[in-house]
Amino acid sequence: MRRTIFSLVLFLIGGQMLIAQESKTTGLSLQECVQMAVKKNINVKTARIDDEKNRVKKGEALAALLPKVNFNSSLTDNILLPTTVIDASKLSPGTPAGTMMPLQMGSHYSANAVLSISQVIYNQTAITAVKLLKKYTDMTGLSVEKASEDIAFEVAKLYALGQTTAEQRKLIDKNILNTERLRDITKITVDNGIGKQVDLDRVNVNLENLYTQQSNTQAAQEQQLNMIKYMLDLPLDQNIALTDTAGMQLLKDEPKLQSDFSNHVTIRLLESQKEISILNKKVITNGYLPTLSLSGQAAYQGLQEKFSTYFKNSSDNKWYPYANFTVTLAVPVFDGFEKKSKARQANLDIQKAQITLESTKENFSMNYKNAMNNYTNNKNTVRRQKQNLDLAEKVYQESTLKYREGMAAMSSLLQDEMSLSSAQGGYLTALYNFKEAELKIMSLNGEIKNLIN
Repeated sequence: MRRTIFSLVLFLIGGQMLIAQESKTTGLSLQECVQMAVKKNINVKTARIDDEKNRVKKGEALAALLPKVNFNSSLTDNILLPTTVIDASKLSPGTPAGTMMPLQMGSHYSANAVLSISQVIYNQTAITAVKLLKKYTDMTGLSVEKASEDIAFEVAKLYALGQTTAEQRKLIDKNILNTERLRDITKITVDNGIGKQVDLDRVNVNLENLYTQQSNTQAAQEQQLNMIKYMLDLPLDQNIALTDTAGMQLLKDEPKLQSDFSNHVTIRLLESQKEISILNKKVITNGYLPTLSLSGQAAYQGLQEKFSTYFKNSSDNKWYPYANFTVTLAVPVFDGFEKKSKARQANLDIQKAQITLESTKENFSMNYKNAMNNYTNNKNTVRRQKQNLDLAEKVYQESTLKYREGMAAMSSLLQDEMSLSSAQGGYLTALYNFKEAELKIMSLNGEIKNLIN
């Protein structure tokens, strides 16, 4: 009985500990969210796999310039020996000239063991191909960097939206608390025959609207947190909380106008694509150059009439060595204008890469100027909207006090409440727009990396 009670107690304690662990809320800062997303995001993972694949593939191109060594062995059963004809007069004196005699040549069985070696001495196409694959490797490395920055930007935007929604929820909760107090005061005046029932109804309508806003905001916040958990590859049933406040400054220093974006990962990617197009053309034009290679082989050949002789250690089991080496010079003469057509296509690819690069640089300059304008405008807007919000709260509190004292009508109080709600909405919108402007600048000037590292 004691053992049963003891086991039950342990089970209950363990269950409570498990529930406590499951309900534990994990606090996440913006940088922690970004770092987790970069580590686990599917786009970054696939970019890393492509990068690793190209690094391995570089050895494939390098193999064309390295020696090749092969060993081959064969056994042939000549069921019917080939026949040739020779002039019999050369073998048998006195035989009339021109007398042709059939003669079978070869042996019933022939075996070979051949070791062959080949080495490219000069092949400019293969040399350029190695350079081309190295450039591809550099580009896939940049693709990993770009995928990381892209996911960092998206996660940071979602985090800023979650911060703004949390701020909105605080304001709504505060409004509900104030309105509930107003409802209680109005109900007392109605019960005492001083107030009007229509005023109480108006307060109740506003309160129900606030409850609806609270419910909608809570649902939106849960959806945003679920999206963050999805991007961070966290279980959807895990509780998380955003620890950074909505008023945190993302940019360390005041941004300055700039026109050089050559160090941005997108520009470096386009530069790499242009260099790859140039190397592609070189690979094609190098096909006009001659190639020089060296090859050689050393072998033993065994010719026997009986297969069993191969397994006997006798004078009949003879193997005959032979060896050779070859120097090959290949000079392309005419290919039906194939390389000429490919070279023209490569020229068009180079032109296309150059146009895209120049257009992207101009687009970066325009976007950065617009981001700077948005940053300055939204920063001022946040300051003005915060002042307006403080003023609206002050007016609302004064109107509430006057209403309690019977010095203000309900219509005047409700109008001030609408002004407060409008000021809150304007402040929240400006706050998110300012965060978005900060992130846009960070994505353009490269400071988004600070969230990753």
